[in-house]
This record gives sequence, structure tokens and C-alpha cells, in this order.
Amino acid sequence: MSGYATEATEVFVAHRKLLFSVAYEMLGSAADAEDVLQETWLRWVKVDLGQVSDQRAYLIRITARQSLNQMRNMKLRKEAYVGPWLPEPLITTPDVAEDVVLAESVSMALMLVLETLSPTERAVFVLREVFDVGYDEIAAAVGKTRDAVRQIAHRARRHVDARRPRRAVSPHQTRAALRSFRRALETRDLQGLLDVLAPEVVLTGAGGGLEQAPPRPVARADKVARMIGGVVGKARVTLIRDPAVSNSTSTQRYSRAWTAKSTAS
Repeated sequence: MSGYATEATEVFVAHRKLLFSVAYEMLGSAADAEDVLQETWLRWVKVDLGQVSDQRAYLIRITARQSLNQMRNMKLRKEAYVGPWLPEPLITTPDVAEDVVLAESVSMALMLVLETLSPTERAVFVLREVFDVGYDEIAAAVGKTRDAVRQIAHRARRHVDARRPRRAVSPHQTRAALRSFRRALETRDLQGLLDVLAPEVVLTGAGGGLEQAPPRPVARADKVARMIGGVVGKARVTLIRDPAVSNSTSTQRYSRAWTAKSTAS
């Protein structure tokens, strides 16, 4: 590998985690974010590094442009998708959850709100509010003037602020609720599920085209509890629990194991 290629690789690797975060928060999909990073790399190795005064800013600009292109491609997939489109959960490490600013930026609550923005609004919001990129750099990334970017940023910020959760939930509260929910699932306790769920809870599911999921949101605790209990209680299905930190929040990942039904008399 030439000295130039080695330097380009080292710079890219040093910023890879940041670039993935930019792409994931713009796209809501880890797989699509990885595709964007591949395109970013292919363009980066063709750049004359001697002409780049700020390598971090330049890499973010390439990533943002490629993410915008990917977002426009994803629009067709979303339109053809049956049921609600949800962001892909990202398994994060505990140290991310402890970083308050970063944890909030990748929280599933915020990712859902970002899905309601236009591609350009989302790009501007993520670059400005999460990564503190300057207006001139954002303008170069999204192909707008500086004044237009300021207006878009203001509009996107107002939109997001109006839809943020009104009450913050502490990690301790989240873990306590999760333990109760898990216990209710594992004991097939319908009343236990009702005790955990808020009366106005809404269940939204997405199978990614691979798993069966409700085609429409299910509202009210009694209906949600019955649906969850019905799925878990199906014959020959056992849930395997896997503790995880998803989008900076303590979660439980469940997979299904099929058990053989005995025919012995």
C-alpha cells in the first residue's frame, strides 16, 4: 500500500465511528449506514489530501451527501413497505448510554421523531444539533445557501421539540419496568402485563419484511396485552432472552425457539 493510501486509510479509520453515527442518525438503518460508509471511503481515497484543510469536516460532508442520496432511494422502499416503517434498533455499548448527549441523540424516541422530517431537514438537524457542524459546512453538504440552512435548522428544531417526549425516564425506571415486563412475559401473566403498560400505550411493530408484525398500530393497554400474550402463548414457541443496550436504552432482545410437541401417550 502506498504512503498516500496508508494516510487516507488511517484518517478514515480514525473518523469511522463518527461517520457511522452521522449516517445512522440520518438514515435510521445500520445496514444502510454501512453502505454509505463504503461509498464515502471510495470517494475519500480519490481526494487529494494536500488540498483538504479540515479532514473531519470533509469526511462528514461526503457522508452527509451520500446519506441524502440513500435517503431518497429509501423513500421508494418506505412507500412500498406494508405497515409502519420503524428505525432499525442499534445495539450500543453501556458507555454510550452514560454519555447523556450522545445517548439522547441515538435514542429510539428521537429516531422516531426524525422519521417525520424531510430528508434535508433531517440532515440539517443531525449535523447541526447532534454534531455541531457549522452552517457553511452544512450548506456545502446539502447544496443550500447558508441562510436557507439556518431557516431549515430552525424549522426542524421546532418540529422536533414539539414532538419530543414530555417526560424523561431515568435508566433506573427503565430497568425496573423492563424487569416487570419480562417477568410478565415469562409467566404468561396477562394482568402483570396490564400492570406494566400505560393505559394509553400504543404498540407499533415492524418485521422488516422477514417476520410477521401487526400491519397497524395497536392502541390501549388491554388490546396490547392480549396481542403480546397471544403471540407468546402460541404453541411450541419459547422466548429466549438476551439482555442488551439498544439505542442507549436497556432492553431485552427476544428470539423464538421452536420446541417439539410430544406425541407420547
